[in-house]
Amino acid sequence: MADRSLVFDAAEYRGRVARLQTAMAAQGIDALLLTAEADIFYVTGFLTRFWESPARPWFVVVPADGNPVAVIPSIGADLMARTWMEDIRTWDAPCPGDDGVSLLTATLCDLLPETGRIGVPMGLETHLRMPLTDYARVSAAIAPRRFVDGTEVVQRVREVKSAAEVEKIRASCAIAGRAFDRVPEISGQGRPLDAVFRDFQRLLLEEGADWVSYVAGAAGPDGYADVISPAGPEPMVQGDVLMLDTGAVRDGYFCDFDRNYAVGAPSDAVRRVHEALWQATEDALDRLRPGMLASDAHRILSDGLTARGVAPGGGRLGHGLGVTLTEWPSFTPLDDTPLREDMVLTLEPGAWVAPGRMLVHEENIVLRADGPELLSPRAPEELPVLT
Repeated sequence: MADRSLVFDAAEYRGRVARLQTAMAAQGIDALLLTAEADIFYVTGFLTRFWESPARPWFVVVPADGNPVAVIPSIGADLMARTWMEDIRTWDAPCPGDDGVSLLTATLCDLLPETGRIGVPMGLETHLRMPLTDYARVSAAIAPRRFVDGTEVVQRVREVKSAAEVEKIRASCAIAGRAFDRVPEISGQGRPLDAVFRDFQRLLLEEGADWVSYVAGAAGPDGYADVISPAGPEPMVQGDVLMLDTGAVRDGYFCDFDRNYAVGAPSDAVRRVHEALWQATEDALDRLRPGMLASDAHRILSDGLTARGVAPGGGRLGHGLGVTLTEWPSFTPLDDTPLREDMVLTLEPGAWVAPGRMLVHEENIVLRADGPELLSPRAPEELPVLT
C-alpha cells in the first residue's frame, strides 16, 4: 500500500479509520456507510469541487476490520486511485434505475454477515447524499442486515483533530488573516458593499486560499441587523460598521472568523460593545478547559458580556470547525457536549449596540490541556477605522 496520499500521508487516514473502528466496536456496529462529502474526504482524502454537482451519489464503506471500500461513479476512479484507497469499485453514472444500488448492495453483502449492523450518520448536522428511494431499495436488498444510527461514531472521532489537521486549519486562518489585513485596500466611505465582498474573495485567493466557500458580513450605522444576507450595492457611509466573515479553504480545511471595521470614527456605543466583545473573548481564552461542556463556553461568553454592561446576542456563541465550515458542538445553553483536548472551535460572541443593531466577534482556537491556543490572528483590541 502506498505511503503517500492526497493532502496527508496514508498513515493519517489509517489512524482515522482505526479510531472509527474502535468506536464502531464499542457500539456494536459492523460497518459504516458514508455518503456525505465531508465524511468521505475525512476517511479517504478525496478532494474535489465535483461535489457541487448533485447528479451522482458516492459511497465509502468502512468495515469493522481492514481498509475502507470506495463504491463510486467511474468519473472519480482516477482521482480516488491517487488517494490511499486501493479497493475502488465503480459504475457508469448517472444510471437511471440503478445508480450504484446493485453495486453498493453487493459490496455490503460481501463485507458483512447476515446479522450485520451498518452505521449511517442520521442525527443533527448530517445528511444522506443519495436518493431516499435508493436508500430504501438498498435497505430492503441487504436484509436481514440493517442500517442503524452511526452519528455518534463519526462525530466523536471527527471532532478531535490530529496535529496534522490543526496545522491545515492554522494555515487557512493565516491566509484569512493576511486578507483581513488588506481590507483597507478595498473598503472605505463610498465603496459599495457588494464590491467589497467580491474584492475580499479576490484577496483571499491572492493570499493562498484554494477556494472561498463562504463570505458573509454586513455594513450599517452603528452595527448591522444580520450577518447572512447577500451584499447589496449601497455605498458605505460615515458611521457604518463593516463586518466581513469568511470560510476560506486550504487543502480541504476551513477557517471561520470575522473582523469588524469602523467607517470613519466609531460612536461611543460601538466602541463600548467592541471592547466588551474583545474582553469576553479574553475571558474564554483564559478559562476554557477540556472537561467543560459546550454550554459552559456559552455561559462564559454570555456572562462576560453581561458583566460589561452589554446585552448578548441570541443564538449560539461558537461551534466546531474543520472539514466543514461549522461542525458540532454548538455553544448554546442546551448543548452538553463535553469539550475535549484538541477540538478546534470558534469563539463567536455577539452583542447588541441598539435595537436591531449588533456586532459579532469571532476567533478560531484549538483546545489544549491547559486552555485555548489561538489559530486565527487575534483581532485588534481597538476597532480599526477605514477612511
